[in-house]
Amino acid sequence: MSDMKSKFLEVYSVLKSELLHDTAFDFTDNSRQWVERMLDYNVTGGKLIRGLSVIDSYKLLKGEELSDDEVFLACALGWCIEWLQAYFIVIDDIMDNSDTRRDQPCWYKVPKVGLIAANDAVVLRNHIPRILKKHFKGKPYYVDLLDLFNEAEFKTACGQMIDMITTIEGEKDLAKYSMPLHHRIVRHKTAYYSFYLPVACALLMVGENPENHTDVKSILIDMGIYFQDDYLDCYGHPDVIGKIGTDIKDFKCSWLVVKAMELANEEQKKLLYENYGKDDPACIAKVKKLYNILNLQGVFEEYESKSYEKLITSIKAHPGKAMQAVLKSFLAKIYKRLK
Repeated sequence: MSDMKSKFLEVYSVLKSELLHDTAFDFTDNSRQWVERMLDYNVTGGKLIRGLSVIDSYKLLKGEELSDDEVFLACALGWCIEWLQAYFIVIDDIMDNSDTRRDQPCWYKVPKVGLIAANDAVVLRNHIPRILKKHFKGKPYYVDLLDLFNEAEFKTACGQMIDMITTIEGEKDLAKYSMPLHHRIVRHKTAYYSFYLPVACALLMVGENPENHTDVKSILIDMGIYFQDDYLDCYGHPDVIGKIGTDIKDFKCSWLVVKAMELANEEQKKLLYENYGKDDPACIAKVKKLYNILNLQGVFEEYESKSYEKLITSIKAHPGKAMQAVLKSFLAKIYKRLK
Protein backbone atom coordinates (compact mmCIF):
# COMPACT_ATOMS: atom_id res chain seq x y z
CA MET A 1 0.00 0.00 0.00
CA SER A 2 1.34 3.46 -0.87
CA ASP A 3 2.45 5.73 1.98
CA MET A 4 -0.22 8.28 1.08
CA LYS A 5 -3.00 5.72 1.08
CA SER A 6 -1.95 4.35 4.48
CA LYS A 7 -1.75 7.93 5.81
CA PHE A 8 -5.19 8.58 4.34
CA LEU A 9 -6.62 5.53 6.14
CA GLU A 10 -5.00 6.67 9.42
CA VAL A 11 -6.87 9.97 9.10
CA TYR A 12 -10.12 8.03 8.59
CA SER A 13 -9.60 6.40 11.99
CA VAL A 14 -9.09 9.82 13.61
CA LEU A 15 -12.20 11.32 11.99
CA LYS A 16 -14.29 8.26 12.82
CA SER A 17 -13.25 8.40 16.47
CA GLU A 18 -14.12 12.12 16.64
CA LEU A 19 -17.56 11.48 15.13
CA LEU A 20 -18.24 8.57 17.48
CA HIS A 21 -17.52 10.86 20.43
CA ASP A 22 -19.28 13.95 19.05
CA THR A 23 -20.78 15.72 22.09
CA ALA A 24 -23.71 17.00 19.99
CA PHE A 25 -25.28 13.57 20.49
CA ASP A 26 -25.51 11.50 23.65
CA PHE A 27 -24.35 8.13 22.30
CA THR A 28 -25.30 4.83 23.87
CA ASP A 29 -23.00 1.83 23.38
CA ASN A 30 -25.56 0.40 20.97
CA SER A 31 -25.84 3.53 18.79
CA ARG A 32 -22.07 4.06 18.76
CA GLN A 33 -21.51 0.47 17.60
CA TRP A 34 -24.18 0.91 14.90
CA VAL A 35 -22.58 4.08 13.52
CA GLU A 36 -19.09 2.60 13.59
CA ARG A 37 -20.21 -0.51 11.71
CA MET A 38 -22.18 1.62 9.25
CA LEU A 39 -19.14 3.86 8.56
CA ASP A 40 -16.72 0.97 8.11
CA TYR A 41 -19.17 -0.76 5.77
CA ASN A 42 -19.99 2.22 3.55
CA VAL A 43 -17.21 4.82 3.66
CA THR A 44 -13.97 2.86 3.28
CA GLY A 45 -14.74 0.06 0.82
CA GLY A 46 -14.24 1.94 -2.45
CA LYS A 47 -11.23 2.81 -4.59
CA LEU A 48 -10.83 6.14 -2.69
CA ILE A 49 -9.85 7.90 -5.94
CA ARG A 50 -11.92 11.01 -5.13
CA GLY A 51 -10.42 11.44 -1.68
CA LEU A 52 -6.82 10.73 -2.65
CA SER A 53 -7.17 13.16 -5.57
CA VAL A 54 -7.57 16.06 -3.12
CA ILE A 55 -4.11 15.32 -1.68
CA ASP A 56 -2.49 14.76 -5.10
CA SER A 57 -4.02 17.96 -6.48
CA TYR A 58 -3.09 20.04 -3.42
CA LYS A 59 0.52 18.84 -3.56
CA LEU A 60 0.83 19.55 -7.30
CA LEU A 61 -0.75 23.03 -6.98
CA LYS A 62 1.43 23.94 -3.98
CA GLY A 63 4.54 22.75 -5.79
CA GLU A 64 6.34 21.63 -2.62
CA GLU A 65 6.24 18.95 0.07
CA LEU A 66 3.30 19.29 2.43
CA SER A 67 3.67 19.64 6.19
CA ASP A 68 2.06 16.99 8.43
CA ASP A 69 -0.74 19.44 9.24
CA GLU A 70 -1.36 20.19 5.55
CA VAL A 71 -1.45 16.46 4.73
CA PHE A 72 -3.95 15.88 7.55
CA LEU A 73 -6.25 18.69 6.34
CA ALA A 74 -6.07 17.51 2.71
CA CYS A 75 -6.88 13.96 3.89
CA ALA A 76 -9.81 15.26 5.98
CA LEU A 77 -11.24 17.05 2.93
CA GLY A 78 -10.69 13.94 0.83
CA TRP A 79 -12.65 11.94 3.39
CA CYS A 80 -15.48 14.48 3.28
CA ILE A 81 -15.85 13.61 -0.42
CA GLU A 82 -15.74 9.88 0.40
CA TRP A 83 -18.44 10.47 3.04
CA LEU A 84 -20.51 12.28 0.40
CA GLN A 85 -20.01 9.36 -1.97
CA ALA A 86 -21.10 6.91 0.76
CA TYR A 87 -24.25 8.95 1.38
CA PHE A 88 -25.08 8.94 -2.34
CA ILE A 89 -24.53 5.21 -2.87
CA VAL A 90 -26.49 4.11 0.22
CA ILE A 91 -29.53 6.06 -0.96
CA ASP A 92 -28.96 5.30 -4.67
CA ASP A 93 -28.87 1.54 -4.05
CA ILE A 94 -32.25 1.74 -2.29
CA MET A 95 -33.76 3.72 -5.19
CA ASP A 96 -32.31 1.36 -7.83
CA ASN A 97 -33.21 -1.74 -5.82
CA SER A 98 -29.59 -2.90 -6.31
CA ASP A 99 -28.25 -6.08 -4.72
CA THR A 100 -24.49 -5.65 -4.45
CA ARG A 101 -21.95 -2.87 -4.12
CA ARG A 102 -18.19 -3.13 -3.63
CA ASP A 103 -18.20 -6.95 -3.49
CA GLN A 104 -20.80 -7.14 -0.73
CA PRO A 105 -24.55 -6.74 -0.26
CA CYS A 106 -25.82 -3.16 -0.47
CA TRP A 107 -26.14 -1.70 3.03
CA TYR A 108 -29.95 -1.79 2.99
CA LYS A 109 -29.78 -5.50 2.05
CA VAL A 110 -27.77 -6.35 5.17
CA PRO A 111 -29.85 -8.30 7.75
CA LYS A 112 -31.43 -6.04 10.41
CA VAL A 113 -30.53 -2.87 8.43
CA GLY A 114 -33.27 -2.59 5.79
CA LEU A 115 -34.69 0.92 5.46
CA ILE A 116 -32.80 2.14 8.53
CA ALA A 117 -30.23 2.67 5.74
CA ALA A 118 -32.21 5.74 4.59
CA ASN A 119 -31.58 7.42 7.94
CA ASP A 120 -27.97 6.19 7.92
CA ALA A 121 -27.54 8.06 4.63
CA VAL A 122 -28.78 11.25 6.33
CA VAL A 123 -26.31 10.67 9.18
CA LEU A 124 -23.48 10.26 6.64
CA ARG A 125 -24.41 13.54 4.95
CA ASN A 126 -24.52 15.33 8.30
CA HIS A 127 -21.09 14.08 9.30
CA ILE A 128 -19.53 16.27 6.60
CA PRO A 129 -20.27 19.66 8.23
CA ARG A 130 -19.19 18.15 11.58
CA ILE A 131 -15.76 17.32 10.11
CA LEU A 132 -15.50 20.70 8.38
CA LYS A 133 -16.47 22.61 11.54
CA LYS A 134 -13.93 20.76 13.69
CA HIS A 135 -10.96 21.08 11.34
CA PHE A 136 -11.61 24.08 9.08
CA LYS A 137 -13.57 26.65 11.13
CA GLY A 138 -11.36 29.72 11.30
CA LYS A 139 -9.74 29.00 7.93
CA PRO A 140 -10.35 31.82 5.42
CA TYR A 141 -11.97 29.36 3.01
CA TYR A 142 -14.28 27.65 5.57
CA VAL A 143 -17.53 29.17 4.28
CA ASP A 144 -16.45 28.49 0.68
CA LEU A 145 -15.97 24.81 1.58
CA LEU A 146 -19.48 24.60 3.04
CA ASP A 147 -20.88 26.24 -0.10
CA LEU A 148 -18.90 23.87 -2.32
CA PHE A 149 -20.22 20.72 -0.62
CA ASN A 150 -23.79 22.08 -0.58
CA GLU A 151 -23.51 22.87 -4.30
CA ALA A 152 -22.13 19.39 -5.04
CA GLU A 153 -24.96 17.72 -3.16
CA PHE A 154 -27.61 19.86 -4.86
CA LYS A 155 -26.26 19.17 -8.36
CA THR A 156 -25.99 15.44 -7.67
CA ALA A 157 -29.52 15.25 -6.25
CA CYS A 158 -30.86 17.05 -9.34
CA GLY A 159 -28.93 14.66 -11.60
CA GLN A 160 -30.39 11.73 -9.69
CA MET A 161 -33.86 13.23 -10.09
CA ILE A 162 -33.47 13.48 -13.89
CA ASP A 163 -32.13 9.91 -13.90
CA MET A 164 -35.10 8.62 -11.88
CA ILE A 165 -37.91 10.50 -13.65
CA THR A 166 -36.75 9.23 -17.06
CA THR A 167 -37.49 5.70 -15.83
CA ILE A 168 -40.98 6.18 -14.35
CA GLU A 169 -43.13 3.08 -14.77
CA GLY A 170 -45.84 3.47 -17.40
CA GLU A 171 -43.97 6.28 -19.11
CA LYS A 172 -41.03 4.28 -20.41
CA ASP A 173 -40.13 5.40 -23.90
CA LEU A 174 -36.70 4.75 -25.42
CA ALA A 175 -37.44 7.39 -28.06
CA LYS A 176 -36.94 10.05 -25.34
CA TYR A 177 -33.37 8.90 -24.75
CA SER A 178 -30.61 10.92 -26.42
CA MET A 179 -26.93 11.72 -25.90
CA PRO A 180 -27.69 15.29 -24.65
CA LEU A 181 -30.05 13.83 -22.02
CA HIS A 182 -27.47 11.23 -21.04
CA HIS A 183 -24.76 13.91 -20.74
CA ARG A 184 -27.06 16.09 -18.65
CA ILE A 185 -27.70 13.27 -16.19
CA VAL A 186 -24.02 12.32 -15.87
CA ARG A 187 -22.83 15.94 -15.66
CA HIS A 188 -25.01 16.58 -12.62
CA LYS A 189 -25.19 13.14 -11.03
CA THR A 190 -21.53 12.10 -11.19
CA ALA A 191 -19.13 14.50 -12.89
CA TYR A 192 -19.45 17.47 -10.53
CA TYR A 193 -18.76 15.74 -7.22
CA SER A 194 -16.43 13.02 -8.56
CA PHE A 195 -14.20 15.14 -10.79
CA TYR A 196 -14.60 18.83 -10.04
CA LEU A 197 -15.07 18.73 -6.25
CA PRO A 198 -11.64 17.20 -5.35
CA VAL A 199 -9.78 19.82 -7.43
CA ALA A 200 -11.99 22.68 -6.17
CA CYS A 201 -11.14 21.63 -2.58
CA ALA A 202 -7.41 21.71 -3.42
CA LEU A 203 -7.78 25.15 -5.06
CA LEU A 204 -9.41 26.55 -1.91
CA MET A 205 -6.60 25.12 0.22
CA VAL A 206 -3.94 26.97 -1.83
CA GLY A 207 -5.91 30.21 -1.53
CA GLU A 208 -7.43 30.21 -5.02
CA ASN A 209 -11.07 30.87 -5.85
CA PRO A 210 -12.38 27.91 -7.91
CA GLU A 211 -14.80 30.32 -9.64
CA ASN A 212 -11.76 31.88 -11.38
CA HIS A 213 -10.97 28.51 -12.97
CA THR A 214 -14.00 27.89 -15.17
CA ASP A 215 -11.79 26.33 -17.88
CA VAL A 216 -10.52 23.75 -15.38
CA LYS A 217 -14.08 23.06 -14.22
CA SER A 218 -15.15 22.54 -17.83
CA ILE A 219 -12.33 20.02 -18.50
CA LEU A 220 -13.07 18.09 -15.30
CA ILE A 221 -16.81 17.93 -16.01
CA ASP A 222 -16.00 16.68 -19.53
CA MET A 223 -13.83 13.97 -17.97
CA GLY A 224 -16.76 12.91 -15.83
CA ILE A 225 -19.06 12.72 -18.85
CA TYR A 226 -16.63 10.76 -20.99
CA PHE A 227 -15.56 8.25 -18.36
CA GLN A 228 -18.81 7.18 -16.72
CA ASP A 229 -19.73 3.72 -15.45
CA ASP A 230 -22.32 2.76 -18.10
CA TYR A 231 -19.89 0.59 -20.07
CA LEU A 232 -18.67 -1.17 -16.91
CA ASP A 233 -22.25 -1.66 -15.71
CA CYS A 234 -22.83 -3.90 -18.73
CA TYR A 235 -19.39 -5.32 -19.55
CA GLY A 236 -17.53 -5.13 -16.24
CA HIS A 237 -17.31 -8.47 -14.44
CA PRO A 238 -19.07 -8.34 -11.04
CA ASP A 239 -15.98 -9.87 -9.39
CA VAL A 240 -13.89 -6.98 -10.74
CA ILE A 241 -16.25 -4.00 -10.45
CA GLY A 242 -17.70 -5.23 -7.15
CA LYS A 243 -21.37 -4.97 -8.10
CA ILE A 244 -23.95 -6.48 -10.43
CA GLY A 245 -24.93 -3.98 -13.11
CA THR A 246 -28.60 -2.95 -13.18
CA ASP A 247 -28.80 -0.34 -15.97
CA ILE A 248 -30.64 -2.62 -18.43
CA LYS A 249 -33.32 -3.84 -16.02
CA ASP A 250 -33.66 -0.34 -14.48
CA PHE A 251 -34.34 1.24 -17.92
CA LYS A 252 -31.45 3.68 -17.42
CA CYS A 253 -30.59 6.29 -20.04
CA SER A 254 -27.11 4.84 -20.43
CA TRP A 255 -24.52 5.63 -23.11
CA LEU A 256 -24.88 2.07 -24.39
CA VAL A 257 -28.64 2.11 -25.00
CA VAL A 258 -28.53 5.59 -26.57
CA LYS A 259 -25.74 4.44 -28.91
CA ALA A 260 -27.62 1.19 -29.65
CA MET A 261 -30.72 3.19 -30.65
CA GLU A 262 -28.55 5.30 -32.97
CA LEU A 263 -27.01 2.24 -34.67
CA ALA A 264 -29.95 -0.20 -34.68
CA ASN A 265 -32.17 -0.97 -37.65
CA GLU A 266 -35.96 -1.06 -37.20
CA GLU A 267 -36.03 -4.75 -36.23
CA GLN A 268 -33.26 -4.26 -33.67
CA LYS A 269 -35.00 -1.19 -32.25
CA LYS A 270 -38.15 -3.30 -31.82
CA LEU A 271 -36.10 -5.85 -29.86
CA LEU A 272 -34.82 -3.06 -27.58
CA TYR A 273 -38.32 -1.68 -27.04
CA GLU A 274 -39.57 -5.14 -26.10
CA ASN A 275 -36.73 -6.18 -23.77
CA TYR A 276 -35.04 -3.08 -22.30
CA GLY A 277 -36.17 -2.24 -18.77
CA LYS A 278 -37.46 -5.74 -17.94
CA ASP A 279 -36.27 -7.44 -14.75
CA ASP A 280 -35.99 -10.76 -16.56
CA PRO A 281 -32.63 -12.51 -17.20
CA ALA A 282 -33.82 -13.63 -20.67
CA CYS A 283 -34.68 -10.04 -21.69
CA ILE A 284 -31.40 -8.70 -20.28
CA ALA A 285 -29.51 -11.42 -22.21
CA LYS A 286 -31.26 -10.39 -25.47
CA VAL A 287 -30.25 -6.74 -24.95
CA LYS A 288 -26.63 -7.71 -24.23
CA LYS A 289 -26.59 -9.95 -27.30
CA LEU A 290 -27.79 -7.05 -29.44
CA TYR A 291 -25.07 -4.83 -27.93
CA ASN A 292 -22.54 -7.44 -29.08
CA ILE A 293 -24.06 -7.65 -32.59
CA LEU A 294 -23.79 -3.83 -32.82
CA ASN A 295 -20.18 -4.12 -31.55
CA LEU A 296 -20.77 -1.56 -28.81
CA GLN A 297 -17.54 -2.63 -27.10
CA GLY A 298 -15.57 -1.55 -30.16
CA VAL A 299 -17.65 1.61 -30.60
CA PHE A 300 -17.08 2.53 -26.93
CA GLU A 301 -13.33 1.91 -27.14
CA GLU A 302 -13.12 4.25 -30.14
CA TYR A 303 -15.24 6.85 -28.30
CA GLU A 304 -13.04 6.51 -25.20
CA SER A 305 -9.87 6.94 -27.25
CA LYS A 306 -11.20 10.05 -29.06
CA SER A 307 -12.43 11.51 -25.76
CA TYR A 308 -8.98 10.98 -24.25
CA GLU A 309 -7.27 12.75 -27.18
CA LYS A 310 -9.71 15.65 -26.93
CA LEU A 311 -9.11 16.00 -23.20
CA ILE A 312 -5.31 15.85 -23.61
CA THR A 313 -5.56 18.67 -26.18
CA SER A 314 -7.65 20.77 -23.75
CA ILE A 315 -5.23 20.09 -20.88
CA LYS A 316 -2.16 21.03 -22.96
CA ALA A 317 -3.87 24.29 -23.88
CA HIS A 318 -4.11 25.28 -20.20
CA PRO A 319 -1.55 28.00 -19.38
CA GLY A 320 -0.60 26.73 -15.90
CA LYS A 321 1.91 23.87 -15.68
CA ALA A 322 0.81 22.89 -12.13
CA MET A 323 -2.83 22.74 -13.18
CA GLN A 324 -1.87 20.72 -16.27
CA ALA A 325 -0.20 18.22 -13.93
CA VAL A 326 -3.34 18.05 -11.75
CA LEU A 327 -5.57 17.38 -14.76
CA LYS A 328 -3.20 14.80 -16.28
CA SER A 329 -2.97 13.03 -12.92
CA PHE A 330 -6.76 12.80 -12.73
CA LEU A 331 -7.04 11.56 -16.31
CA ALA A 332 -4.41 8.87 -15.73
CA LYS A 333 -6.44 7.49 -12.80
CA ILE A 334 -9.57 6.90 -14.88
CA TYR A 335 -8.47 6.18 -18.46
CA LYS A 336 -9.07 2.55 -19.53
CA ARG A 337 -10.05 1.54 -16.00
CA LEU A 338 -11.45 -1.91 -15.34
CA LYS A 339 -13.58 -1.01 -12.31
